[in-house]
Amino acid sequence: MADIAPFPAPNQGSASRAAANAMTAPPETVPAGQSRPRDPRLDFYRGIAMFIILVAHVPGNRWGGWIPARFGFSDATEIFVFCSGMASAIAFGGSFARHGWWLGTARVAYRCWQVYWAHIGLFFFLAMSMAVLDLTLASDKSYIGSLNLHPFFSNTVSQMVGIFTLTYVPNYFDILPMYLVVLALMPAVMGLRHAGRWAVAGFSVALWLLANPYVLGLGPNGLSLPAEPWSDREWFFNPFGWQLLFFTGFAFMSGWLPKPPVHWGLAVLAACFLIFSAPFGSWKVFSWLNAAAPDLGATIRPVWSVIGEWREKTDFGLLRFVHFLSLAYLAWIVAGAGGRNLYARGNSLLARIWTGILAVVTKVGQQSLAIFITSMALARFLGAALDQTDRSIAATAVANLCGFVLIIACAYGAGWFKSQPWRRKR
Repeated sequence: MADIAPFPAPNQGSASRAAANAMTAPPETVPAGQSRPRDPRLDFYRGIAMFIILVAHVPGNRWGGWIPARFGFSDATEIFVFCSGMASAIAFGGSFARHGWWLGTARVAYRCWQVYWAHIGLFFFLAMSMAVLDLTLASDKSYIGSLNLHPFFSNTVSQMVGIFTLTYVPNYFDILPMYLVVLALMPAVMGLRHAGRWAVAGFSVALWLLANPYVLGLGPNGLSLPAEPWSDREWFFNPFGWQLLFFTGFAFMSGWLPKPPVHWGLAVLAACFLIFSAPFGSWKVFSWLNAAAPDLGATIRPVWSVIGEWREKTDFGLLRFVHFLSLAYLAWIVAGAGGRNLYARGNSLLARIWTGILAVVTKVGQQSLAIFITSMALARFLGAALDQTDRSIAATAVANLCGFVLIIACAYGAGWFKSQPWRRKR
């Protein structure tokens, strides 16, 4: 499952319309005294991740063969979790700084409450929807079974308790629980911050090591949470491993970690790691290399079993972390200082088209929770629609493009409701 962790969107109220407009303008054109509410790179890259996540979750999607996960260790999950940490530094870090630890913790608890009920609502909506599809579509496929929900429907009384206590977490529904646990760690991190940055770093790294004990040669079984009471399966996204990436983004946005220097040597090193690690992190790339050079492929194949734990997604293996940081560094350079390279120059047709694309992708990135929930449900309906076709290139393109249009509409709709237009003075 390619997943993500929704987080607070910027205030879109009437009092912040001018600031929101400034965010979509080049930095040098923002009027003096008016600050942009967010770094434009944050919502742009998060918006890209949201489109990728939709593609990744449509069952049997041809386009899913070309998402980042098919070309290396990390994927859109890392993009979203990292940006989640950055956005949380803006939304929650400021609350801790301005109002103190107790009120900052209360703000986090309130967000946890929102995300918890979003998780519960998403589960029951999709459980109902899969039941409707099973009852109405003439198909040999069980849509309830496609999400492994038979245990819930066959033993509802027991599993209802598991759903609400997060001791029964089906794979498709595991990103929001992971985010809840990571958010719950934030008060501890903010408290440790008073002891210094090294205390925070030590806490985060120690938790990650507990989830990944293989790094210290302590065996494969680390700290995790149970996903279902009848087996030993753990949460697909182990929050004790993934918090390392979240708090890395948090630390960069909070200024606890310095901005990485822009240096051609580091850029070359990052690019080389991305390119040369691809056959070890992607079966797709490996199959290409193996077809072109079977002897080299035979040499590489045994490495896959050796690095299994180091590239594992569940506990966030170290190779995924290094791969994402390499990718993020190049994205940092490409976007330029303050994201200035994202903005088109001039008034040509291409410049206007790109400006429109940038605005749309940014809007999608801003409305994270609404878009995530919508895309997770929408992906299943698009998959069911494709089941009624021959899954041709054209049918797949139509399904994906319709999905894009719908999540864009959701983003603008959510933004409109958040602006509370009914409160504006005439």
